[in-house]
Amino acid sequence: MSEPAIKIEGLHFSYGKKQVLKGVNLEVPKGSIFGFLGRNGTGKTTLIKTMLGLQKPKSGKCLVGGMDSFTQTLDIRKRIGFMAEDQQMYGWMKVKQIIKWVAGFYPNWDYEFSDKLIVKFGLSLDAKVKELSKGQNSSLALLLALGHRPDIVILDDPTLGLDPIARKDFLRHVIELLQSDGVTVFFSSHLLYEIEPVADYIAILDKGVIVKSCKTEELRESVRRFILTPSSNTNFSEIPGILDTFQTGNTISVTIEDCTEQKREKIKSMSSNGTQENELNLDEIFEAYVIGNKGLESIESKI
Repeated sequence: MSEPAIKIEGLHFSYGKKQVLKGVNLEVPKGSIFGFLGRNGTGKTTLIKTMLGLQKPKSGKCLVGGMDSFTQTLDIRKRIGFMAEDQQMYGWMKVKQIIKWVAGFYPNWDYEFSDKLIVKFGLSLDAKVKELSKGQNSSLALLLALGHRPDIVILDDPTLGLDPIARKDFLRHVIELLQSDGVTVFFSSHLLYEIEPVADYIAILDKGVIVKSCKTEELRESVRRFILTPSSNTNFSEIPGILDTFQTGNTISVTIEDCTEQKREKIKSMSSNGTQENELNLDEIFEAYVIGNKGLESIESKI
C-alpha cells in the first residue's frame, strides 16, 4: 500500500485557552479527491493552515507528501497548490502581471500549461484583477494554484460567494484538470451538494475531531434511517451506532451508522407494525453526524 498524500496523527491546536483541534487523525490517499466537511468555525481552515506550515500545532504530526509540515514548509509549498476561500489578489495588477509575479516563486512553473489555462478559462491577459467577475477571479486563483504542476492541491472553500452556475463550472475545471493526472485534491467545503458528486473520500470534522472518514460510496451505503412505531419496552440503547433520533407522535425516526443486517433485524424486532428503511443523501448524513440527537432517554421515556 502506497504512502498517503497527507497523513495527520494526534494533531492538537489551540488559540489561547480555546481548543480547536483535539487530536485529529486523518489519511488522504494519493490521487484521490478528498472532501473535507465541517460547519463554519469548526476548525477546517485551522487544520489547513497547519498543513501548510503557517502555524505550529501544540502536539501531533502532519505529513504532506511525506514531509513534515512545520520543519519542511518551503519544500512542501513547492509541491502543493493552494486556493483559499474568497482569495484576495492585488487588484491593481493585470492578469499577465500577477501570473508572472507568482510564477517567479516557482522554478518549475509550466508556462505552456498556464497559457492553456488562460484560454480555457476565458481570461484576458490585459484585464485588471479588480475588473474580473467572481467567477473569473476564482478561475485566475485556480490557475495560480496549478501553474507549477503540483502533486497535491488544497482548496479551502474555493466556491464561496459564487453563483450556482459558476460553482459547477469551477468544479468541472477541477475534475478535468486534476483527476486524470493523478493529482491529490483536498477539497474543504461546507456546501455538501457540491462535494457529493466529485469526492472519492469524505471526512467529517466536528468539535475538533474527525467523526467519520471513509470512501464516499461506503458512507452512503452504511448510514440508514429507519421509521417505525416502537413496541412497548423498546430500548434503542441496545443498538450501537445511533447518530440521530426524532419523534413525531408515536412514530420514531432512527438514523444508524455502520448499518449491518444484525442491526436491521434488531430495529425490525422493535417495531409494532413494520419498519420503513430510507437511504440518505450526503447532506442528511452530515446533519446526522454533526447535529444529530444521540440522547435516547427523552424518547424512551415517552414509549
